[in-house]
Amino acid sequence: MRSMQFDQIPNLTVLACHGPVTQEISSVSYNSAEVTPGAAFFCLIGENTDGHLYIEEAIFKGAKAIIGSQPLLLKRHAEQFPHLSFVLVEDSRVALAYCSIHFSGNALDKLVKVGVTGTNGKTTTASYVRNLLNLLGKPCGFLGTTGIVSSKGKIPYKKSTPTTPLASDIHTVFSKLVSIGDQAAAMEVSSIALDQKRVEGIVFDVAIHTNISEEHMEYHKVFEHYLASKLQLFDQAKAAVINLDDQGMGADLLEKIDYPFLAYSQFSESGADLIWENCRNEEEGLAFDLCYQGQSYPVKVPLFGEYNTGNLVAAIGAALLTGHDMACILTVLPKMSQVEGRFQVISGPEGRKIVLDYAHTPVAIDAVLTEVKKLPHRQLIALIAGIGIRDFVKMPKMARAAEGKADVLVVTVDHPGYHEPYDVVNEVLKGFTVPYKQKVVTAPSRREAVVAALAESGPNDIVLLSSGCINGAQIVKGEYIPHSDEEIIDAFFLQQNEYF
Repeated sequence: MRSMQFDQIPNLTVLACHGPVTQEISSVSYNSAEVTPGAAFFCLIGENTDGHLYIEEAIFKGAKAIIGSQPLLLKRHAEQFPHLSFVLVEDSRVALAYCSIHFSGNALDKLVKVGVTGTNGKTTTASYVRNLLNLLGKPCGFLGTTGIVSSKGKIPYKKSTPTTPLASDIHTVFSKLVSIGDQAAAMEVSSIALDQKRVEGIVFDVAIHTNISEEHMEYHKVFEHYLASKLQLFDQAKAAVINLDDQGMGADLLEKIDYPFLAYSQFSESGADLIWENCRNEEEGLAFDLCYQGQSYPVKVPLFGEYNTGNLVAAIGAALLTGHDMACILTVLPKMSQVEGRFQVISGPEGRKIVLDYAHTPVAIDAVLTEVKKLPHRQLIALIAGIGIRDFVKMPKMARAAEGKADVLVVTVDHPGYHEPYDVVNEVLKGFTVPYKQKVVTAPSRREAVVAALAESGPNDIVLLSSGCINGAQIVKGEYIPHSDEEIIDAFFLQQNEYF
């Protein structure tokens, strides 16, 4: 329980308060179905619903405070329930953020916060930050697509969104990390999260920019809004790591920021602070030369995918900006671990390699296929997918990005949502040249597609399983159906009486 005097919460502008201005609050909620006695309920207006429609349900379940932006509706309910607090604000999402910070006891102030934004590479880069800071003795958690993780391992937590949780969930997680003893948090910050004020009130110690290409047009409608949303992260940061090789956003950031930053690039002529050169794949991972402050350092890491070198260098930049020196960083890099679902290499029977990389944009698909082909193999079988909860315009582009780059392409759907699976699959197929440049197999679910891809494989083949399996589940008609590619892989080969 925490006493909340609504007109005294820092940065919260209260336009009016009907009923008691102070309440003892037990929890903060934006979902009426999850309201418990003593809760403060926030009426969020979303794409498909309006939280103001659920005020009576929240009251029935025991909410003590209702925070919303519709004055007449709040006043009418206040007349009926004078013992409850009805707080009028301009923006319920902003109010949710500042009230959540207050309710958590300002847990965010006890953590070094690193936010990562970009179209591709957010999960990998944020995970590398977490892993690197942990190796450097700064216990660090992670919030992102693959779940909620403390320095000690995964935390069971039902996330409110696939990538960046809503504000109340973020600050609940921050509180959990602090209670565990973590001193830092690395998190993915999506464009939608920024536009919806989920990270309102958070000042990031470091903001990292990976890259930008067209994505989430089902939400942003135009690229300019997408870019503007991404740039917001750098308005609430103390320092930045900037990718000079990204034509879409790098120059904008150099003009925008007036605080410390480190730029990174793979080109020596760029003048970046951190430059990687001579990158190569070796049996045990990546090897490259890292240039910093006039020195060149040889680096070997047990990670795969040359394009991940940039993500690792970005994480090194964040470590430098949070006070760690290069000598210590270089010492721990050989201990870095793979990221779940990000060029994660699994050894299969008879020399097979199964690569999990949940690339889900045309740019990312092109990059991962290019990298996978560098590994020794006989045949390459690749799974690609249209994502039913995303922009349909992108789906044919997934096929065009993959066309001719594998011996077999398995086309399926991830997270069909409320769409018929083959409507999504057929949308992807529109991007292929006819006749097909390679064998094409279709499947109406990711589970069937994984099995189909494995069935196409033989000795010394590589099977790439790409696209967006979010939070260990498939989203089907609003339900989260448990899903694990790794479990399907294990079961497939066990059924054939073959073992890893």
